[in-house]
Amino acid sequence: MTGAPAFGRDAVHVLRREVAWQGYFRIDRLVIDHALYEGGRSGELVREVLERGAVGAVLPWDPRRDELVLIEQFRPGPFAAGDECWLLESVAGVLEPGEDAAGLAHREAREESGCEITALEPMYRFYTSPGASTEHVELFCGRIDADGLGGVHGLADEGEDIKVHVVTRTEAASLLERGRILNAKTIISLQWLLLNHEWLREKWLS
Repeated sequence: MTGAPAFGRDAVHVLRREVAWQGYFRIDRLVIDHALYEGGRSGELVREVLERGAVGAVLPWDPRRDELVLIEQFRPGPFAAGDECWLLESVAGVLEPGEDAAGLAHREAREESGCEITALEPMYRFYTSPGASTEHVELFCGRIDADGLGGVHGLADEGEDIKVHVVTRTEAASLLERGRILNAKTIISLQWLLLNHEWLREKWLS
């Protein structure tokens, strides 16, 4: 396996693009064709794509107390699927115009959990559902002081009702093992912290 993909964006031809539906989210309908591995073109393909865009997420962690913040809130997607719908998650939000993911991490940490981030460590960048959505996430771990954190936060004008949980790293690992974390970005963030906490603690406390 090589490090470079077989094709670039120029291997895709956009024949038509239109807004199929516009509401709280937007769905675009693309008519495309693309290059094939063994030569030739795919022929005309119709694909609907949920237009979601760039998201930033941060896992707030206190390296001195070895405690981290998880937030709990209602999520309509799991509700519609018939699943548990109050989820434990890392802090996250959609980028505003002119904002970068690091700035979003600071802003959302204050709004959703009352945390003040004093340092950021990048984790990963990934697409949540590349077959169906433009949503891509930049993950960070954020250094905080967890003393006194808790309560209910969020912006009322955005319909947010967010409960803050402060848990130890060991408790967070147990939540993962018991299947209590159903949010992909949070699973990835917690697994990253479990693998990297030793060198990150040394870096942040030195």
